[in-house]
Amino acid sequence: MATWDDVRRIAASMPELVEVSGVQWKVNGKLVAWERPLRPKELLELGDAAPGGPILCAKVPDLGAKEALLADDPDVYFTTAHFDGYSMVLVPLDKITVPELEELIVEAWLSQAPKRLAKDYLEAR
Repeated sequence: MATWDDVRRIAASMPELVEVSGVQWKVNGKLVAWERPLRPKELLELGDAAPGGPILCAKVPDLGAKEALLADDPDVYFTTAHFDGYSMVLVPLDKITVPELEELIVEAWLSQAPKRLAKDYLEAR
């Protein structure tokens, strides 16, 4: 089970990823991940399947990656109609392991970081 402290620790390890406006992380002005409580309409949409607790929204590289995450682990990754057509997934923090969270944040960062910065990061790994 992951926490906001885990998100902050992972985010702090990524080049130029900064926390802004509370629980949001951006690189080069682009959102990478952020707290995203479910709205009343989404709670109705999800019904009994609506998770409780803190929810992270994260950018993914493309809609194919989103669909793969949703299909591979629907207990961890989910979406709502609000995000249809957008390459973003929702994750209840109490359902994701810290290693999975780290992979998600790194991929989110790679999808938003400037190409030079992403290339330097990957070469240094």
